Amino acid sequence: MASADAKIYSRSEIAAMKEKGEVRATPADAPEMQLDEAFWQWARIVETRPRRKASVHLRLDPATLDFFRSAGRGHLTRMANILTAYAEAQAQSKRGEG
Repeated sequence: MASADAKIYSRSEIAAMKEKGEVRATPADAPEMQLDEAFWQWARIVETRPRRKASVHLRLDPATLDFFRSAGRGHLTRMANILTAYAEAQAQSKRGEG
């Protein structure tokens, strides 16, 4: 998750900012920041894009599959969203947050 002082922009938003002159390259004479040993001691690699989803084979009762299909297109996405919400709720209850 991004920190409070970080913002996420789409490519189209960045392109619009460039057109308005709000974004420009770092000047060649910009001062360099020196990072001491303490910085590197606590530095961590952060994933910048979400991990790819895994493809799985799942055997369901026909009634369960019919229930999700009855709501129309996107039944697999709905099923994945429900599983994600359940996993997050379980993780929160284990941490004592909910």
